[in-house]
Amino acid sequence: MKVIDAIKNSNSTLFTFELMPPLKGASFAEVAETVERLMPYNPAYVNITNHRAEVVIRERPDGFFEKQIVKKRAGTVSIAAAIKYKYGVEVVPHLVCGGYSRSEVEDMLVDFGFLGIENVLVLRGDPMYGEKYFTPEKNGHTHAIDLLRQAADMNRGRYLTPGSKNIAPVDFCFGVAGYPEKHYEAPNLETDLQYLKAKVEAGAEYVVTQMFFDNQKYFNFVEACRKSGINVPIIPGLKPFSTLKQLSILPQIFHIDLPTALVDEVKRCSNPQDVRKVGIAWCTEQCRELKRRGVPALHFYTMSKADNVEEIVKNVF
Repeated sequence: MKVIDAIKNSNSTLFTFELMPPLKGASFAEVAETVERLMPYNPAYVNITNHRAEVVIRERPDGFFEKQIVKKRAGTVSIAAAIKYKYGVEVVPHLVCGGYSRSEVEDMLVDFGFLGIENVLVLRGDPMYGEKYFTPEKNGHTHAIDLLRQAADMNRGRYLTPGSKNIAPVDFCFGVAGYPEKHYEAPNLETDLQYLKAKVEAGAEYVVTQMFFDNQKYFNFVEACRKSGINVPIIPGLKPFSTLKQLSILPQIFHIDLPTALVDEVKRCSNPQDVRKVGIAWCTEQCRELKRRGVPALHFYTMSKADNVEEIVKNVF
């Protein structure tokens, strides 16, 4: 079932979550453990992230150092298929600009279609680790909207190869990302909303937000979207706070603000277990308020760790 249909057909808030492929060399068991712990709570779908290659510095036998391009987390397509058919749940693999040419994008979407996958989350993706600015792959896309337009063209039977015979359109439901505190590269929120509206006009059927820890930022964002003419479902993305280090890591990596009340509570904690409890309690209250306000779904960024998300879902659903 397509994400947009699951939302339209539901009379209550859906539960969904996202996980990462394991590091190369690890087994599928790491993914399976997370999925199996959360399946009893009837997720409407599961997102699977997609990661571009990284530049790593390695020492050669002669003592000199060299740069190597290494993809540490592979397997988005196969993990999506494995979860879909092993657990009987819809999946939403991520499609990103970073690391893929246009032809590789087309091939991946063809694979999704053959596997019976109906949903794709379209993202630009992050710059390569160590780079300040995003650099597209050769013959790839620089912006998410261009990636979305290519994917949407395939829904209309328009492929890259001209003159192909017996072209069969694919049939995907596309989601995109939204940023309640604006994307860090956008000059202002109004401009960011213009970009988001353009993606909806290009074929996006729903939006899932970046994580936030202050619900009012989400409510303000939804209101601003509606005033801008963005009328598709907007799904809040949530991450339970779990470690003291996240006080600095989350704002640095995700360019978000942490509420003073949450920061003060975390700073008062005397051990990691207390920090985890604060994170679960805070996210639980976020979810309860969002659910009361009738959000389409609660989407959890698990980082492939199910324990704290499982406790929150028990509290809320």
